[in-house]
Amino acid sequence: MTFSRSARGAVFAVITSVTSGLACAAPAAEPLPAVTMPDFSALVERYGPAVVNVEVVERPQSAGRGGPDLDNDPLNDFFRRFGIPNPGQGGQQRNAPPARGTGSGFIVSPDGYILTNAHVVSSAQTVTVRLTDRREFQAKVVGQDERTDVAVIKIDAQNLPVVKIGDPRQLKPGQWVVAIGSPFNFDNSATAGIVSATARSLPSDNYVPFIQTDVAVNPGNSGGPLFNTRGEVVGINSQIFSQTGSYMGLSFAIPIDIAVNVENQIIKTGHVVRGRIGVQIQDVDAAFAESFKLGRPRGALVVVVEPGGPSDLAGLKPGDVILAVNGQAIDHYGELSLLVSNMRPGSDVRVSVWRGGKSQDFTIKIAVVNDEADKAGAKPSKGPGSGQAERLGLTVRVLSAEERQEAQTTGTLVVETVAGPAAAAGLQPGDIILGINGKPVHSTQELAVAAKSAGKTIALLIQRQDHQIFVPLRLN
Repeated sequence: MTFSRSARGAVFAVITSVTSGLACAAPAAEPLPAVTMPDFSALVERYGPAVVNVEVVERPQSAGRGGPDLDNDPLNDFFRRFGIPNPGQGGQQRNAPPARGTGSGFIVSPDGYILTNAHVVSSAQTVTVRLTDRREFQAKVVGQDERTDVAVIKIDAQNLPVVKIGDPRQLKPGQWVVAIGSPFNFDNSATAGIVSATARSLPSDNYVPFIQTDVAVNPGNSGGPLFNTRGEVVGINSQIFSQTGSYMGLSFAIPIDIAVNVENQIIKTGHVVRGRIGVQIQDVDAAFAESFKLGRPRGALVVVVEPGGPSDLAGLKPGDVILAVNGQAIDHYGELSLLVSNMRPGSDVRVSVWRGGKSQDFTIKIAVVNDEADKAGAKPSKGPGSGQAERLGLTVRVLSAEERQEAQTTGTLVVETVAGPAAAAGLQPGDIILGINGKPVHSTQELAVAAKSAGKTIALLIQRQDHQIFVPLRLN
């Protein structure tokens, strides 16, 4: 079949009419608001003068050949890279020059109180503060708190420019933030990015729910402020995640409300007092949630209960999952540490705990944090009483009384070999098994029965050297 030019035009007109009608019938998607790039120049101009450079001369230390000072010295790296012997790398350095460091800080009061990181001034012999107008002051370290990495220093000056404190709880991922500091000793450098996440827990920190950003933060930025777009300080730049020592897109800031609490205590009393409930905790992942029939991952999993401590006296046990404190829900374990640490020692707190598939409430009296921790090593050796839990991929044996005393453990079973699920979960020979799904296990028979009756996932409580941790095993 063929169409004339006029016929083809008519067909085209019909098709166009139909398709146009269909297009009109479909509702148009609402466009997202246009994203405009912010201008931070007014913020930097107004609050930049309140950001200071902090130079530190550390206490002199004797350093031998290849000591830590040389390993971290950029000049030594230069000599090493070009194969030239370092003149300062003699065999016997009896009087090594003191190390120097640089960081940042920001003025929080017109009479000279400054916030910075504890790790910036922790080994300081002298601290020099340089302002943007190039004035320099010798600073006194008023106090520092290693747990939060916050320090307060003071200079003798008046009528200084100060920052404005904001509320980090209002931050949302995707919002713009600005850092000002002295990366690589370049004073008053401003960098910008967005909030990547809030309340981020890091493996080495249980007391700080970090603000994660993609703001460029480098050595020298430590202790400097993180601003929101209103020019309010919402955090102190503290850490980066890096495989090179420099910025790789992940930086972490201490929420300013935590820092201000530390500042107030240090200025008032010279030290920081924290509450504790006498437990060691870890996060609840999907495997743990399934094994405890919790519904979804949430809460703080109790790994160790301090004997005679507040939680022990209240009745908490390893394997309990703390879901709320005084009615405030705990989603990640770091939130529990922060809540409890800010509570007044001697006060009572109501804790909601998930145990045996249901929620229970306990009342715990807050105690004072004791920084001294007991350390015990687990060094099991060969002995009688071996057994297998094939479903778990474990071969275990019973510890002797002497071994239990040496390891300072309440457990009786030690892992000898691992395979299958146990190997995949990271269990190791020498681990001491304490319980399964929150229930103690004292014999190879109890372990075999618990493994046989378990579902697809179990939570195995183990002691490894001087730590207790829960390990999730996914079974076949």
